[in-house]
Amino acid sequence: MRLKRRTALTAAAAALALLTGCGAADMTRQASPFANARGSRTVTLSVQSWVGAQADVAVAQYLLEHELGYRVDTVQVDEVPAWDALSQGRVDAILEDWGHPEQEKRYVDDKGTIARGGELGVTGHIGWFVPTYLARQHPDITDWRNLDKYASLFRTPESGGKGQLMDGSPSYVTNDKALVRNLKLDYQVVFAGSEAAQITQIRQFAKERKPFLTYWYSPQWLFEKVPMTEVRLPPYREGCDADAAKVACAYPHTPLRKYLNADFARSGGKAAAFLKKFRWTTEDQNDVSLMIADQKLTPAEAAKKWVDGHESTWRQWLP
Repeated sequence: MRLKRRTALTAAAAALALLTGCGAADMTRQASPFANARGSRTVTLSVQSWVGAQADVAVAQYLLEHELGYRVDTVQVDEVPAWDALSQGRVDAILEDWGHPEQEKRYVDDKGTIARGGELGVTGHIGWFVPTYLARQHPDITDWRNLDKYASLFRTPESGGKGQLMDGSPSYVTNDKALVRNLKLDYQVVFAGSEAAQITQIRQFAKERKPFLTYWYSPQWLFEKVPMTEVRLPPYREGCDADAAKVACAYPHTPLRKYLNADFARSGGKAAAFLKKFRWTTEDQNDVSLMIADQKLTPAEAAKKWVDGHESTWRQWLP
């Protein structure tokens, strides 16, 4: 995610951790040997570590395999290394990018090794959130200027006497440490370790009706299970986050985009044409994400269930 975001145990929890990239190492160098092979009927897709991106890949993979006759390999790669893998042809496509202008300029505009694949149809937004039950109890807590007033509510053993701002994976590109420093807030950013671990902590806090302040993002299925209210940060203005060290504004709303290896975009046949046309809604993505992360369906099972109920949507993507 840009996850300035979007960018997560029992056997069941371990399965969820696998699905959401819990503790996953960068798998860039384990890409399929078929990636970008001319004439191949195999497509290799980059899988980001958050479940929304996994939902994208699950549905694309299902349709490529069952409707177009391709074999699909998937490779988990962290956000920025995924651009290197895509440029070098170790993967053929990224289906959900949250905005990496430096990589886009380098690989799309300057080198020409990556091609734009169009919008996903989903708009992403990152922000700071508190549980809605806390916002109803303290309505002014949703203004960042009042956060220090409530810092004691958010103290944890990990936050060193300050309020805790919970983040997810350290691999996600976030502005949070700079925001805390530049807004002069009495808070400490504490990383849960992954999206899956962050979800576990949020659900435990909510079960006990405890206060929490967390970095979170939409679209995300968890809002259906734990209602959360966004804290208003200083308004976003174009360029206000250009200097990562000086940023003191909210995160933008970002149309999520797809990118293809440039050779694959030219010679990938029906697979490339399909991926360029793949476009769905926030509701669609959340439906599949919920099935994977909460209902414990495998990605393939969730994809099949969605595909079975949305033929009028996906038929438009087929070349």
